[in-house]
Amino acid sequence: MDIRILPANIANMIAAGEVVQRPASVVKELMENAVDAGADHISVLVKDAGKTLIQVIDNGCGMTPDDAVVCFERHATSKIASKEDLMGITTFGFRGEALASIAAVSEVTLRTRRSGDELGCEVVFADSGHVSTNEVAAPQGANFAVRNLFYNVPARRKFLKSDNVEFKHIVSEFTHVALTRYGIEFDLVHNDREIYVLKPAKSLKFRIQDMFGKSVAQNLVDIQAGTSVVKVFGYVARPDSSTKTQNHQYFFINGRYFRSPYFHKAVMRAYEKLVPEGCSPSYFIYLETDPGAVDVNISPTKTEVKFEDDSVIFQVLYACIKEALGKNSFGAAIDFDTEGVPEIPVFGRHFDDLYRAEEPDARTDSGYNPFDNDGFPSEEQHYANVIGDFPSPGSSRDGSLYGAEAAGDRSGEHYGRTSAPWTSEYVDRRDDYGKLFEDKTLPTKSVLVLQGKYILTQVKSGLLAVNIRRATERILFEKFLHAYSGSSHVTQTTLFPVSVQVGVENVLLFQEHADMLASLGFDISPFGNDTIVVNGVPEGYSAEPGKVQMMVTDLIAVLSDEKSLLPETMASSIAERFAKIGAAGRDPLTSPVEAQRLIDSLFSCANAEYTSSGQRTMIILPVEEIDRKF
Repeated sequence: MDIRILPANIANMIAAGEVVQRPASVVKELMENAVDAGADHISVLVKDAGKTLIQVIDNGCGMTPDDAVVCFERHATSKIASKEDLMGITTFGFRGEALASIAAVSEVTLRTRRSGDELGCEVVFADSGHVSTNEVAAPQGANFAVRNLFYNVPARRKFLKSDNVEFKHIVSEFTHVALTRYGIEFDLVHNDREIYVLKPAKSLKFRIQDMFGKSVAQNLVDIQAGTSVVKVFGYVARPDSSTKTQNHQYFFINGRYFRSPYFHKAVMRAYEKLVPEGCSPSYFIYLETDPGAVDVNISPTKTEVKFEDDSVIFQVLYACIKEALGKNSFGAAIDFDTEGVPEIPVFGRHFDDLYRAEEPDARTDSGYNPFDNDGFPSEEQHYANVIGDFPSPGSSRDGSLYGAEAAGDRSGEHYGRTSAPWTSEYVDRRDDYGKLFEDKTLPTKSVLVLQGKYILTQVKSGLLAVNIRRATERILFEKFLHAYSGSSHVTQTTLFPVSVQVGVENVLLFQEHADMLASLGFDISPFGNDTIVVNGVPEGYSAEPGKVQMMVTDLIAVLSDEKSLLPETMASSIAERFAKIGAAGRDPLTSPVEAQRLIDSLFSCANAEYTSSGQRTMIILPVEEIDRKF
C-alpha cells in the first residue's frame, strides 16, 4: 500500500473532528478570534442551537480581502511567527486550525472591512473550498456566518444532542469568554430571542452579577495574593451559600478559561469543615503568571494546561482562600439574624442577678435524725431516695439515660449501630419480621413520635421502631419508580407560584427534562431567561417556598449528574435521588394519625424493610430483651 499525502479538504475534515466537536466549539473559536481582533462589542446569534446558523459579529480590526481568503487555510495565523512566540502566548488563538476546520464541515460566509478601507469584502467557503470573493459594503470588523454545520458529515450531525443540550453548551462557552473580558459588550441571541445583553461592566463582580444575578454576587468573598510565581485574584463564595451542584466554578489563567481538578482540590481543602458533605462553593479564580511558565498547547480545545510550578500555585491558592475566609469570620459559619430584636442594655438592674453564681442543687431533710432507726433510713425514706435519683420524664442530668441518641448522630444514618448490646443482636431476626408482615393489622395500636425522628408502636413480638426519614424515602422511591414507568404522579399545587433564579444553563436543563419532571408530579415552567416558576410539587413534598427553593437546588444536582441519567439505570437512579430529596424536605409529622398513615404506606411497599440504598427503615426490640433490661 502506497503512502500518500491527503488532500487538504480531507486533512481539514480530520482536524475538524478534534477542533469542532459541536456547535459550541464554533462559538468558542469565533468569539476568541473576535477578542484577539480587539473588538469591544461582540454579538452571537444562533438558530436551532447552532445546527442551522451560528453568526458572530464584531467591531474589531477587520481583514484585507487577501487575508480574508488566506485565514481559511490550515495553519494560517497572525498570532505567532517563531518558536519564541509559541513559548509566550498571550492571545486566545495561535494554531491557525479553527477556521480551516470550521470551513471543512459547514458553509461559511465572511464579511469584513478594515477601518481605513472604503469597501469590505465577502468571502464564501464550503467543504474546504473557496467559492467566491466579492466587494461589499460592510461595517468595520468581521461578520462570520456558519450554516448547516456537519452537513457533509451525516454521522457527526446525527449524534448531536437535542437543541436544549447543544444550546446549553453554547451558553457555557459564551460564559467562559464573557468572564475573561468584563470590559467588552457581549450579546447572545437564540432563535431571535435575547438571552444575554451584557454591557461593559465596571468590575468583574458587576459582570458576575449581570450574568448570574445578585443572589450569587452578594455571597462572594474577594481573594487576592501575589508571589514571584503567580498572582491570584477573584472571588469565592461564602461557605453558607454552597450547593450540591458544581455550578459557577471557573479557573482562568492569563485571561484564558481552563479546567483543573488539581486546583479544585486546593479550593475544597480551604473549605474543609466549612461546607456540608457533598456540597461545594462557587468560585471565580483568576491566575496570572509568566506565559513561558505555562503550556496551553496540550489539548485541541485548550482547556487543559500545564504549569511549571503547579505545586507552588496549589499552596498559594489554598493559603489565599483560607486567609480570605478567615478574615470574613467563616471559621464557624454562623449568621445570627438580629433584625427586629429589641435592644437590651448591657448593664441593668438585673446585672448582679445575671452573674451571681447559682447555689448547688442540694436536697436536705430538716427532720432527718441520724440516730433514729440505729442510723439507717426508714423503708419509706429509702425508696424515696432511690426514686429521686432518676431524672423526671423529659429531663436528664448528664444525658446518659436519655441523651445517648440525642447527643450522637442525629442524621439517622447510623440508627441501630450504637454500642448498646441489643442492637446488633436483632439485625437478622427474620422470624420477627416475617410475622410482622404477615399480619398487616399489627401496627394499628397507639403510636408515639419520638423527637420527630422515630415512630414507636407495639407489635406482637415487642416494640417496633420506624425511622421516619428512611420510611418516607422508601415510600417515595416506590411511588416515583411507579410514576416513571408509566403512570403519572399526583401533583400538589403550591399556594403561590415560587420563582427561583437558576441561571440560563439550568433553565435549559429543566426544559430538557420537562416531560420526565411532569410525569413525577413537578409543575415547573421557565420564566424569562434565567428563572423558573414552580407551580406544583409531587404529593409528599413540602410546598413551603423556602423548601421549594432547596428542592430546586437538589433537582439541579440530580439533572446535572450524567451518571444518574444513563438509560439502563435512569428509572431507579432518578427515583432514588428524588426520594432522598423528598424525604429530606418533607414537613415533620405532627400527630399520631399522620404517623399511622406513614406506617400504613410503608407496609404497602414491596420492600418495606430497607431503603433503595439498603438502609434499614425499622427495627424490632423483642419483649424478652426489654425484660432483660429490667
